Formats: sequence, structure tokens, C-alpha cells
Amino acid sequence: MKHPFSQELYAYWNERRGTRVMPDRADIEPRALRRMLGDSFVLAGDAGHGYPFRLAGTRLCALFGQELRGHAFSSIWDAESTLQIGDVLAVLAAEAVSITAGAVAEAGGDLRCNAEMLLLPLAHQGRRGARMLGLVAPLGRPSWIGMWPARSLRLKAIRYLSAVADAVHGRRLSARAALSPKHRSVGPRE
Repeated sequence: MKHPFSQELYAYWNERRGTRVMPDRADIEPRALRRMLGDSFVLAGDAGHGYPFRLAGTRLCALFGQELRGHAFSSIWDAESTLQIGDVLAVLAAEAVSITAGAVAEAGGDLRCNAEMLLLPLAHQGRRGARMLGLVAPLGRPSWIGMWPARSLRLKAIRYLSAVADAVHGRRLSARAALSPKHRSVGPRE
């Protein structure tokens, strides 16, 4: 993980889960995340509706020039990345895999920004993977954010954060990510 917010959120999530596979949504205290709330989001584990945003931080909404709550998570990705994101979310929801990935926000022309995405599973009302906690943090603050909305994110390399999950599930997700050779698992990275 490159971004300090990704590192901080992952450490907090890991602390809140303790010995469990994942923490419950009720275990997550927004005040503890105040530095990174603007880049954070919570998704519903609802594949039928494209894993809609339940909450989306102000900086994330500013990046896209709109309120994201209620929109499908896939709606912020380019066409090439949408299938991989759907597969990633399905595996994360079903099998409690934590994921980080590189992304590029594109607003048109040469207006681009590299970003880091973190996705972490949450239980909700006794159901594993019913929610997902995440963030999309730009690796820098380009001057165009707030003036021109990003049209989409383009997915880059995907990495798994759990050595156990990578050993058990890495091949499965890698096979799905093989739809595009630039999207691949490169092993555990914490």
C-alpha cells in the first residue's frame, strides 16, 4: 500500500476485526476515520444492483462531480474495468478477501490522476460480506479536481492483503483478472 490513508484504514479495520475474519459494520466508528472520511465509502453487498454506494466521502464525490450515494460502484469505472471490478467485489463479498488496487482517474485529455483503492469486507446484521468499506485516494492532488469531473477510473494491478486468502483464493481471482493481462494478483502485500 502506498497511500498513508490506505495503510491507516487497513490497520484500523484489522484492529477492529480482532480474531474474526472481518469486523461488523457496527464496529466501525466514523470518528476514528475522520482524516480519511473524504476519500472513503461503504458499499452494499448487493450484486444485483451493482454494489451501490451506501456512503461516499466528499472528496470522492468531488472527484466525480456528483453525489455517489445510491449509484452502482461499477458506474465510476471505465468499460474495460467494469467486469474485473464486478468479479473482485463478488469474491470479496463471498470469501472475505481484502484487496488493494491501483487506478487512474481520467477526466479527459491529459487530465489524469493515479489513485489507490482499498476494499475491505464487513459483516452486517450477521451476514458476512454484506457491506464493504473502502477508499479511493489520489496519489497527489491534481489542480483539476473540483473543476472538471473524472469520467471514470481505470483499473490497474490488483493485490490481495491476506496471505491466507491469497493462497486459497489467489488463483481463482487471478484467473478472472486474466481477462486483461495487466490485471493480476502479485501475492500478499501488507
